[in-house]
This record gives sequence, C-alpha cells and structure tokens, in this order.
Amino acid sequence: MNANSTSRAMDSFRGVFVALVTPMTRDEEIDLPKLAELADHLIRQGVHGLVPLGSTGEYYALSGDERERVLRTTLEAAVGRVPVIAGTNAGSTREVIAYSRQAERLGCAGIMLAAPYYSLPRPGELFLHFKAVNDAIGVPMVVYNYPGRTGVDMTPDLLERMAELRNVRYVKESTGEMSRITELLRRCGDRLGVFCGCDTIALESLMVGAIGWIGGVANVLPASHVRLYHLVVQQQDYATARQLFFEMLPVLELIEGGGKYTQWVKAACGLMGYDCGPPRQPLRAASDMECAQLREALRKTAEGRRC
Repeated sequence: MNANSTSRAMDSFRGVFVALVTPMTRDEEIDLPKLAELADHLIRQGVHGLVPLGSTGEYYALSGDERERVLRTTLEAAVGRVPVIAGTNAGSTREVIAYSRQAERLGCAGIMLAAPYYSLPRPGELFLHFKAVNDAIGVPMVVYNYPGRTGVDMTPDLLERMAELRNVRYVKESTGEMSRITELLRRCGDRLGVFCGCDTIALESLMVGAIGWIGGVANVLPASHVRLYHLVVQQQDYATARQLFFEMLPVLELIEGGGKYTQWVKAACGLMGYDCGPPRQPLRAASDMECAQLREALRKTAEGRRC
C-alpha cells in the first residue's frame, strides 16, 4: 500500500456528479447559452459536481475547439460553486495528455478518463497510458471503466495497480455488476473513491460504501438523485431511500436499458423543460413513441409529475 494512500484516498469529490449532456441547436451546433442555463439549474438543484465531455456529453462527436468551449462555458457557469471534472478521452495518449493539460489549465478540478476507444489496448499498455497522463498533470483522475463502450474491461487487478499512481484517486465503475463495486471497495477502498456509474444499481452501491454516483439521468431528475444520496449516506434512512429509488427506477431502467442512452437523456431533458436539442449524427433524436414512454415513466416520479 502506498504510504500516502489513506490520507489521499478521497478528497473533495463525493456525492452526485452529473454526466452533462451537450445541448445542441436543431442544426446540431453546440448551444452554449443552453449549456450554461442547464449547468446553473443543476447546481441550484443541489448536485455536487459536473462532468462535461463524457460519453453522455458526446465528446467523440466534438472538435477540439468545441470541447474547449464546452469546458469554458461549464466552468463559467459553475463559478466555483461545485467542482468540474472534465472528460478528456481520445484515441491516443498524446491527445489525452493535451486535453488533460488543457482541462487543468482552464481550472477543472480533475479529469475523467476511460480506455481509448477502438484500439483495444492490453492491460500493460493501458497502465502505461494512464501513467503517462498521471505524470503529465497535477489534478485528480477518475478512471472510467465502461467496457460496454470501450471494448476494454479494466479489471480490479488493473485498477488496484493504477491506484498506486499519484493522481489516480477515483474510479467510475460502469459494468453494472454489483460485485465489481464491492470488490473494488474491499481491495482499493482506502485508496480509490468508488463512484457508481450504472444508474440501476445506485441504491445498492451507495449503501455498501460508494462515495457517489456519476450519471446522465441526473440531468433529468437532479433533485431526486441528490435526495437519494442524502437519504442513504447522510441520514441512513434506508426505507425512505428504497421507496424513492423504486419510484425513480422505471426511468432509470428505461434509459439505461434502451440502447439509446444519450438520445433518451436528451429527450427526457426536453420533457422536463430543458430542451437540449438532438444528439449529433449519427445518433438521432428519440421518436414520438419513445418520448411517450419516457413521459409515462417520468410522471410516476415526484420530480417529473408535471412533465
């Protein structure tokens, strides 16, 4: 164990962090005023942090200039009220380092980084990739394990090794396997803060010791997400938390399991009064039938009753 492990285990990142959507106009240009408005709304609803340029934020469809503008706008909207963690993923280590240094220079509190897409690096290559980024920056890193998107599973063995790196302080675990959460807490919980990254197991994750929840549906139901966190972590009112989670679950299951996560999150934002426009092609906006499904599920929640 690293001598600094206990003291550095979990600093300021905990609670509900929103994997921000990137609002678009109808002609698929980024809508910066709408992004600023959404970020301010989420902060006013009590979320603990913002994560622009993740998969929900369509980073893969944005140019370098657009990514910088999204970061600047998010930071200006947050104005120090909550930490901003920048997604800095790209296809090569060189690009990731450049995006990560940019995020640090602009004032982001940390970065979130998944395995590079398409190239399918092996565990040893992945470790060296993360080490190179670690050595290039001075802010905390959230390692994002999402094999369903990247094609690469960062196992507990690999994450335990990464936890020895100075800036690797958190993991967003998105396999959807509850056993992964518990294993990471058991093996690395004194060195890594574990965030739930799968909406449908958020209740269980928080109850066993996850320090927070990074999710896209928090764009849609931010107050419910924050209340659930407080009920479990701060009040230990598990009966009320379970009731709230079961109320949210139809929305979470519909969006998480529908195969159109970003499309449906954006559609649900619109139903809740924050029109974030369509996703950028090749993704397409949710259909009228899909929006009707979302509306039906949202109306079963206290927060979405009027949508």
